[in-house]
Amino acid sequence: MSFGNLSPFDRGLRLLVGAAMLALAWSGAAQGLAGRGLEIFAWVPLLTGLAGWSPLYAVLGVHTRKRRLDPKIR
Repeated sequence: MSFGNLSPFDRGLRLLVGAAMLALAWSGAAQGLAGRGLEIFAWVPLLTGLAGWSPLYAVLGVHTRKRRLDPKIR
């Protein structure tokens, strides 16, 4: 059984969204509470994208990553 439940597309999208959220917060485009919220919550898509695993997907039983039938085949 593999650990990751995110497809490469899903991982890349999460990394882009997280980076965009941090860029908005750090550039000053979003100020006050909105900027702070973006700065805090941007780490969720960034970390799940880097890990390739989403705890929410795991709880819901969602897998966007294709599973291999034969573990010997790469």
